[in-house]
Amino acid sequence: MNNLPQDNISSSYIIESQYFGTVNWYKLLFEYSNIEIAQYEAYPKTSFRNRTIIAGSNGLIVLSVPLQKGRIQKSQTRDVKISYDQDWQEQHWRSIVSCYGKSPFFEYYQDSLKPLFQKKQVYLLDLNLATLEWALKQLKSKFIPPYALTQECDLMQTKTDYRDQFKPNGFQMVQNPISYPQVFEDRIGFQATLSILDLLSCMGPASKTLL
Repeated sequence: MNNLPQDNISSSYIIESQYFGTVNWYKLLFEYSNIEIAQYEAYPKTSFRNRTIIAGSNGLIVLSVPLQKGRIQKSQTRDVKISYDQDWQEQHWRSIVSCYGKSPFFEYYQDSLKPLFQKKQVYLLDLNLATLEWALKQLKSKFIPPYALTQECDLMQTKTDYRDQFKPNGFQMVQNPISYPQVFEDRIGFQATLSILDLLSCMGPASKTLL
């Protein structure tokens, strides 16, 4: 997404739910009013709905939440269930600690963050909303939640559809990305549009100002 229209309080903006969403996805929440998160939609393949990307010493790391029925989903987003056949929660947590354990601000967030990897949510949407509300609390957003969920009777033609403007393939191809010092920038260079976990771990309270 390179050229977004100016906010219009009479418009509603539809976005997808994301698992620890990208920095630019969170920027939408701070820049636009009347945000709605899609739940009555055909679940697509290869999106940030069930994955997030963080930066490690050797490059980018994709953390994916496994789903029941795998990648082949014929369900609406609100009905997609998480698989716990493997201990992905522990794997994700270890990766996050490995990447950000020595960052300037991770220690201030880890105690409230870890429970998200201990509770076994049934539905992916519930997990995504839990990560969203956690991040907004850390960002000290005045409105929790500053969004609504789409309703089954919604007419999409009356809304502005911003879903999947950021996809895992080519997700860093954005104009004027938010820039800030990163943990491994000296090794792998600056990595744009990563998970909100990266921004918070590196910038702490200043994250809200950047958004």
